[in-house]
Order: sequence, then C-alpha cells, then structure tokens
Amino acid sequence: MIRLGSSSPTRAKILKAFNIDFIQQGGNFDEDSIKTTNPKEFCFLATKGKFEELYSKYGVLNMPLLVADSVVTCEGKLLRKAKDYDDAKAMLELQSGNKTSVITCMIYKSINFEFIDISITSYIFEKFQEDDLESYLNSGECFGKAGAIMVEGFCKPYIKEVVGLESTAMGLSIEKLIPYLKLEQKL
Repeated sequence: MIRLGSSSPTRAKILKAFNIDFIQQGGNFDEDSIKTTNPKEFCFLATKGKFEELYSKYGVLNMPLLVADSVVTCEGKLLRKAKDYDDAKAMLELQSGNKTSVITCMIYKSINFEFIDISITSYIFEKFQEDDLESYLNSGECFGKAGAIMVEGFCKPYIKEVVGLESTAMGLSIEKLIPYLKLEQKL
C-alpha cells in the first residue's frame, strides 16, 4: 500500500490499472509561490514542494509516499492548467500543428528507498480541426489538465509522432516506478 500525494484522477487510474494498492491524499501546496518560468525547474519545484508538505504531515513509517506533478511546454513556454476558456484555447492553438512536451516529475520515498525522476514525453501534433477543438473546449475536459491537453483523449487522433512514455504524459511514469515497488515487496 502506498500513499498517493495527488488528487489527480488520472494518476489514480494509472495505479489502479497496474493493480497497485494506494490511498489518495493530496495536499495544499501553492504552486503560484514558484517564480521560475523554466518548465523543467517548475515541475521539479512543484513536486518537491508537494512532497515536503505531505512528508512533514504523514512521513513514510506507515506507508511509502508517492508525489508527482506535470507541466506542458511548447515553444519554450510553461503551460500550466488553464485558468479559463480563453486561456485553454490559446494553449491549444499554440500546440496545434506543433511540438509539445509533457514533463512529469515524481518522488517516491519509503523507509528503504528514495526515488526522484523527471521524464519528458514529446509529441508532434497535426493541426487541430476547429470543430474538434471547439467541442473539446466546450466539454470542459481541458480544465485541470496541464497545457489543457489530453493525450489519451482529444489529442490522440492528432498525434503525428511521439517520443517517450504515454504514462509520463498522463502524469505518472509508472514504468519507472514499478521496479522500485517490486524491490520494496522483496524486502
């Protein structure tokens, strides 16, 4: 059993898909306190801040702690969660027909291990069709997603090329975490 320090339904879905027992308890770390606009640095600092908050609250004596965060970058710009419809539309228009990268950082800590990973999955998207884009924006699914994208949903038919793990783009590089969880079970 692990403690997932995230309120993300997608991260929970990934753990469930791999039959990993967990309880989900997100924190209240203020990402707006981070001043950097460097996407990789921002992602690391957000994950670290969330981890430190939850580690000080729960520790790891009872169960390991897993915290992750993701950001999107396109043309060097940091794309976080959309604030509103116009913000989401601007982000999606920037990514349409462009290269977009999803950066996910995760920290796993137990009594035996501490594992920190920063992974990047990059996509080259075809140009989004205007009516598809409008439907996606109106559905509201784009909100709560870094860069307003959903590679497992709206963006999937527009993927021309991908380099990296889909799980990284979904917010949790599970393939990198599993070896540590297996090792943990042996101890």
